Amino acid sequence: MKNFVPHLAVLGASATNSAKQAAAPQSRARDFSFVPRAAKVSYLLAVLLFLVAASAAQAQTPPRNESERELFELLNHDRVANGLPELKWDDALFKAARQHALLMLNLNILEHQLPDEPGLEERITAAGARFTNIAENIAFGKDPATIHNGWMRSPGHRANILSPRVTSVGIAAVRGTAGLFAVQDFSQSFARESLEQQEKQVSALLTAKGLHVTGVPDDARKSCEGSLAVLGARSGALIRFETGDLSEIPTDLEKKIRREPYRNVSVGACRTSEAAGFARYKIALLFF
Repeated sequence: MKNFVPHLAVLGASATNSAKQAAAPQSRARDFSFVPRAAKVSYLLAVLLFLVAASAAQAQTPPRNESERELFELLNHDRVANGLPELKWDDALFKAARQHALLMLNLNILEHQLPDEPGLEERITAAGARFTNIAENIAFGKDPATIHNGWMRSPGHRANILSPRVTSVGIAAVRGTAGLFAVQDFSQSFARESLEQQEKQVSALLTAKGLHVTGVPDDARKSCEGSLAVLGARSGALIRFETGDLSEIPTDLEKKIRREPYRNVSVGACRTSEAAGFARYKIALLFF
């Protein structure tokens, strides 16, 4: 096995659905088409038993080891050196990363999705994370410095580490007989903003675009919930949209706003599901 073997995966959400991107070197996964039936059964049973045991321990967050702490420090050192904010440690991402690293170690396979294992999105969701974008780096190396330096020399892995969009990370590193299996799971965390906070942030963005935002969001909130279908006596327009990032106006929404002849707008937010997984803000804009 080489001293450093990297893989990466990126998974993000658009305004309407999730879009998957992946780039990786030659896969090290086994080809099941040439594995005898008895070996297949034993292999799948090992995966099943591991996942059952991992699931039973999932409620508890394991302590971080020194290799995981070192990889976290190296990551944030390079982010700061490149003018980016440090990433926050996320226990849900850590649990998902540790479980995947242990399974790679158990099977001696370096891959983002092992046979009969859930995909990246499902693993992170099952661990309890809420997010708008996710990405993953994996590698095998002799020590944390070797692994981190290898990631930083690889354009795709470096892009994940230095992404301005991600805010949180969980890092796992487990040692085998020849070296460390390492996993970095990144996310742009979904902030639990109040409706008032959401409306305030969107209002500031619209004001910067030259619109006049009213301070009465009641009708806009009802429109967001779908309980107000018409604008009543006023003429105007209604735009509903979903986004995972309140720091900017989505490009397609900005195009719609430019086409509107109205310059007054009321902003209303409404509740969304609190379940783990991909999460979105729901906003309605009433133009008049």
